[in-house]
Amino acid sequence: MEPASLPVTKGRGSIEDPEVLENVPGHVIPILEREFDDFDTESAKYLRGETEETEFIGFRLKQGVYGQRQPDVQMVRVKLPMGGITPEQLEAFADGIERYAPLNKGHITTRQNIQIHHMPLDDAAKFIRELSDAGLSSREGCGNTVRNVTGDPWAGVAPDELFDLTPYAGAYVRYFVRHPTTQLMPRKVKTAFDASPEDRALTGIHDIAFIARERDGQRGVEVRVGGGTSIMPRVAPTLYDFVGLDDGEYLEVAEAVFRIFDRQDWLRVNRARARIKVLVDKIGIDEMRKLVDEERQGDWVNEREFDVEGLRLDVDEADRAPGVPSAYASPNGDGSEFERFRASNVTAQRQEGFSAVQVHVPRGDLSPEQLRSLADIARTYSGGWVRTTVHQNLLLRWVRDETVYEVWEALRELGLGDAGADQVGDVVSCPGTDSCKLGITSSMGLNAALRERLDEMQITDPLTRRLHIKMSGCPNGCSQHHIANIGFYGASIKAGEHTIPAYVAHIAGNYEGGEIVYGQRLKVRLPAKRVPEAVERWIRFYERDRSEGEEFNAFAGRVGTKAFEDEVRELALPVEFGLGTMEHFIDWERKVPFVVQRGEGECAV
Repeated sequence: MEPASLPVTKGRGSIEDPEVLENVPGHVIPILEREFDDFDTESAKYLRGETEETEFIGFRLKQGVYGQRQPDVQMVRVKLPMGGITPEQLEAFADGIERYAPLNKGHITTRQNIQIHHMPLDDAAKFIRELSDAGLSSREGCGNTVRNVTGDPWAGVAPDELFDLTPYAGAYVRYFVRHPTTQLMPRKVKTAFDASPEDRALTGIHDIAFIARERDGQRGVEVRVGGGTSIMPRVAPTLYDFVGLDDGEYLEVAEAVFRIFDRQDWLRVNRARARIKVLVDKIGIDEMRKLVDEERQGDWVNEREFDVEGLRLDVDEADRAPGVPSAYASPNGDGSEFERFRASNVTAQRQEGFSAVQVHVPRGDLSPEQLRSLADIARTYSGGWVRTTVHQNLLLRWVRDETVYEVWEALRELGLGDAGADQVGDVVSCPGTDSCKLGITSSMGLNAALRERLDEMQITDPLTRRLHIKMSGCPNGCSQHHIANIGFYGASIKAGEHTIPAYVAHIAGNYEGGEIVYGQRLKVRLPAKRVPEAVERWIRFYERDRSEGEEFNAFAGRVGTKAFEDEVRELALPVEFGLGTMEHFIDWERKVPFVVQRGEGECAV
C-alpha cells in the first residue's frame, strides 16, 4: 500500500490511487465516484435481465445493498465507523429517507450502522450516491469484507478510558476499505476498538478486536481474535498482549490474520461456520499466534506501508464544543422527571463542564423529522459529532452541563426524551421478519409488545431496572441476545397442521464490567404472544426470591435454569388451533396466520 500523501483529486481514495484524507468528523471512508457509475451500470444490466442474479449479488453487497425477504426491494446499510455522524449527515439521511424509503424511517443497528429498508434497486443506487455528498459511505457494508468498525461511543470523553482510540480506528477503516485481501474472504469480519475497562464496544464477541494498552510510554493495543455470537458462540481469546499503534504494527497484525483466514478454503464449504472463530476454535489460539508470526515474515510486509500518520482520523472536538451560555433554562416546579432522565441518560465527561447525553431511541427507528431535529440539537448544544451506540441509541457529546435541561426539553418534543437508556425498558431487537431473509419471527413486533408490558409494570426497583433484554428473529443473534440478562431468538412450534411463532430464551448473559458471558439456554419454547407474560413472571420471581442486593445473574446462577423454566412451564404448554386461540397463530404486528418462510441469507455470498 502506498502512503496516503498525494494531492486531493476527485475520484481518488482506493488502495491503488490514494488521497490525502481530511480530518472532518464523520468523513472516514474515501468516496469514489466511479463506483457509483459502475453500480448504476450493473444495476441497469441486472434489471434488464442481462446479468444473472448470482453474479450481481456479490457486486451489490460490496456497495452495502442487501436483499430482503420481500421481492424487488433492498436494504441499504450505511457504515458509520465508530458510530460517528454529523448534523449534515443526519439531514442527508432525512432527505434520502423521505425520497426513497417507503417506511419513512432509518434504523440504528447493533453495529452502529444506519439501515434503510424496502428500497427498489434503482432508488437504492440514487440513495447511496446522494449520501456520498455528505461523506457517507455504504462501501463494504455487506459481503465477505471488513464490516463497519465499531467503537466506544464515549471514546475521547470517557473518564475511564486509557486514551482515545478513534484516530487509530479511523486509520484501520481507511486501510482495509477496498483492500484486495479483504474483498472476498470466506466470510465477513467484525471489528471493535475499545479503551475502557467497561468494554462498551463488546470486544469479546468480535472476529478481531483492539483494546488500548500502554507499555514503556508507548501506545498500543491488546489484540483479540476469534469471538462471535450466533451458532457456536465464543469469547475472543488474546492473540497478542501488546502491539504498537503509531508504528502501524496493529495494521500489520490484522492483515496477517486476514491473509491466513482468506486461505482457509475448507471454511468456504459451510457458510454458516465460515468465521475466524471456527478457525481459532479448531487450531487453538497458540497455533493461530504461530501462524500469524510466520505470516508476518512474508515478503508482503515489505511491500506495504502501514502509514498510520497519513490515515488516522484526528478531530479536535474540544475546539468545536459550545461556549458557556449567557442564559439557560432550568426545571420550573417538579423536576423529578428530568432528574430521572439525568440519572439514567446523562454522564459527566472527563472534560470539566461537559456531559454526554444518551438519546433513548425505541427500536432504533428514527423518522426524517426526528433526524432533522436531532441535527439542530447537535449543532446548537453539542460538539456536532453524534455517535450511535451498539444498543441502538444516540449519544450527544460535548453538551454543556448548563444546557442539559434544554436538550432534554428538545428531545421530549421529538418523542425521544424518555429516561432509562440502556435499562430494562430499552429493549434491543434486530429487524426480524420485517425485512430479513433469515428471519423466523417478528422480533420488532415483540420489542414493541414487551416495551408496552414493561411500561405497565412501572418498574422502580434499582436492581431490576439494570436488566437488559434483547431479542433476535432467528438464532443468528444480530440483536446480541446471547449476552443479555434475558435474551430470545425466534423459532416456531408445530401444532398439528398449523405453526405458532415462538421464542427460545437465554438467561444470565452479560456484557458489562469488561466481561462477556453467554446466557444459558432454557429448555422451554414459548409462543411469541406469551413472551411478555413470561418476562413479567421472571422479573417478579427475581424480585420476590432474591437475597438482599443480589443481582439478576447471581440470582439465576444460584437458583438454576430449571427454576426459570418452572416459572413459565404452563406458558410453554401446547396451544390447540381454534377460534379462541387464533391470536397465538398470528405473530406480533401481523394480520395473517404465521408461516415459517426462511430464505437464503446473503451474508456469505
